[in-house]
Formats: sequence, structure tokens, C-alpha cells
Amino acid sequence: MEEKVKLDMDDSWNAAVDRKPLPVKKNRKKLILALVVAIVLVGFGAAFILHKKPALKTAGKTNNTSKVIADKHANRIRVLMAGDFIAHDSINSQAKQANGTYDYLPMIKDFTPIFSAADIRFCHDANLNGGAAFTIAGYPKFNSPTEFARDMGKVGCNIVATGSNHSFDRNQAAIDASIDAWEQSPNTLAVVGQNHDQAAHDAVNYFSVKGVKFAFLAYTTYLNTDAPAQNGYGVNVFSQDYAAKQIKTAKDNGAKIIITSIRWGTEYSADVSASQKTTAQFLADQGVDLIIGHGSHVLEPAAQLTGAGGKKSLVWYSIGNFLNTQEPAETLFNGLPVVDFDKDTLEITNMQFLPIYQHYEWTAAQAKADDIAARTNIHMYLLENATQAMIDSQQLKTTVQAQKDRIMNTLNSDGLTIPLITSKTYYEE
Repeated sequence: MEEKVKLDMDDSWNAAVDRKPLPVKKNRKKLILALVVAIVLVGFGAAFILHKKPALKTAGKTNNTSKVIADKHANRIRVLMAGDFIAHDSINSQAKQANGTYDYLPMIKDFTPIFSAADIRFCHDANLNGGAAFTIAGYPKFNSPTEFARDMGKVGCNIVATGSNHSFDRNQAAIDASIDAWEQSPNTLAVVGQNHDQAAHDAVNYFSVKGVKFAFLAYTTYLNTDAPAQNGYGVNVFSQDYAAKQIKTAKDNGAKIIITSIRWGTEYSADVSASQKTTAQFLADQGVDLIIGHGSHVLEPAAQLTGAGGKKSLVWYSIGNFLNTQEPAETLFNGLPVVDFDKDTLEITNMQFLPIYQHYEWTAAQAKADDIAARTNIHMYLLENATQAMIDSQQLKTTVQAQKDRIMNTLNSDGLTIPLITSKTYYEE
């Protein structure tokens, strides 16, 4: 192409001027030299641009992407909530190792990355974790190995409610051993509900995330009649005076967001009782931001309440079960509520629900005989990974779609519109 251009220029030049050899030759040399210089400069410039442009483009894209990812979550504090962890006999049996120790993590390990993607991971430990010194047993008088608390910590639980109607299934010494077990659990922000003494009972627990100071309170509204309180401090039993005093203390000490866990309601009922509504409104009036209910073992609605000062409070009346081997389908298909706070405005910006499924297996004959010790292959799954064959092997007369519909209808029956999400949505947001 360069040669063709030069020849065309030569022909034009010779046709337009007087044929005097020396001037033509001299001018021709100048023109050729100018063209060569221009071509070299253009070529060098193009090579420079081609060499640099991809690096600049890639660098710009990488930096922008990193900035977008960092900025996307910089103001977000994500709270994930898991319901009752219950050490039923069948769960203890599956966890027991040949050397006599216990390992519960294989049953719940699928949830480790899900928990780790949230800043605050609430869990409820429904039973004592006093260890072998107090006899390992499930229902009706619970006491788990200390490894139960350890593995709840390993899966990712970092704020934990320990007070329940079963707290005095043994004695204060078993409560003390349970507290000691939790003190050995890794990476917890606050463990509240059971206490060594009166001072611990009265104290308010705090932690900070992304510069925001939280207070975490936990109560049970009742104790079992066969496990009454043996003292006034071993477990946090709810009363309005007690809660109001703790909430005021939390505010006075600079807590910006108050989370309250409460065990209440009617077991196996999705209906919210009048007592639950009264207590929830009382907590909202005191200024609690997030109320996490549990104890009915099944899902109950979520609702937004307006407190006495006009402040909004979010209540999940019951988030149901997590690890367990109860029998009704409603105790086995529940979920993980997800709530996002803006760290600057302190307001809730997002509410979602990630459905889960508790799987175990037994035969029809074992189910008919209620041979609870026969349950095997206990494992927690996301509902999105459940199959009909798995559900049928559990002798459950239901389907995945039926449970999705129940969850959606129950969750939003108080007027909210909280979507059911998959793990893909959860991780991408």
C-alpha cells in the first residue's frame, strides 16, 4: 500500500511540472523522506496505543469492579437468623464418633458459607450443653455434649440465645457448664440467656459491627412445669420491668440498634397469640429495632410495628426450627430470615427469606411405630436442593411446592411482602 501511494504521487507530480531533472529529483527525495517519517511516526503511535490500550482498559475495569463490590456492601450490615438447634436423641446418635466424641458439623456444614456471608448470625440453642457429667439425653429433659455448642460456633452462629423453657432441665451446675462450653466456641459476638450469677443476669451485652454499636437481649417467657427455676438468675425470664430496664441501659450506653430474642408462643401453631402481640408491641414501644421470636417450632408471620415514639420495629413472631428431628412437616420446612441495616441511617433496607429443609430417613413401619431412634441420614439442606424422593423417604405427605406456598402465605399474612429467595440471589446481592 505504501508503494502504491508513492507511485501515484510520482505520476501526479511529473504531469504537473516542467520536466527539469534536478528540481524534480530533489523535491521527490524530500517528499519521499517526509512520507517515510510520517509512516514511521504513525506506525509507532499505533503500536504504542495498541500496546497500552488493553492494559488501560483491563486496569480500569478491575478497579471499577473492585470499587463497586466494596461500595455495594460498605454501608450494609446483614443479619441472618436461624431457629431452634435441638439435640434430639437421633441427632446425638448420628454425631457420636467411634472414640466417644461428638461431631455435629457434617449435618449442617452446607450452611457454613451461607452464614459467613452475613455479618450477624443469630441462632437459638434450645437445650443445655453440659456434657457427659450431667447425662446426655434428648427429649423431654435435654442435655447435649459440649460439642453441640462448639459446632454451632463452627457453622457460623455468632450471636446466640441460650435461655429457653428447658434451661432448668438439670440444675444450675449444668447451666454453668453450658455457659463454659459456649465460652470455648469460636468467633461469637454475644451469647445471652443463661447466667452464672445475678450480675450476669442483669448485665446488657454489646458488640459492634462496622462501627455500629449493638445491644443483644434474650428472654424466655416461660419455663416448663417439670423444669421450674431453681434460682432467680440462671435464665433470663421475661418481665416488662426487667426488659424495660435493660433496654434503657442499652440506650444510655450508646447502643444504636437493639436486637431482642424471645421464646414465646404456642408450640406447633402458626398463629400469633394475643400475648405475643402484646409483648411485641411493648418491646417496640421501648425502642427495640429487631425482635426475633422462636419456641413454636414452626414458622409464624413477620410484622412491622410502630413504637410509642414513631420508630419502626420489625418482629419475626417465630422463625421455626433449624437442626431437629421433629415429625410434623411444618417443623422441618422453615427458613433463614435475612435483614439488612444501613449502617448510617440505622434503618432496615431489605427483608428476605431463604427456605430450608431438615431431612432424615426412616421406613413407613418405623414411622408408624414412632421409632424415633431409627431416624438416620440426618442432614440440613436448602429447600432448593430438596427432591420429592428425599421427602418421600422421610414419610412426609407433602411436596416442595406445597411447603413453599405455606411458607410464603404464613410469612406474609400480616401485610408484609417478604420474598422467598434462593442461594444465588442471597450471594449475588
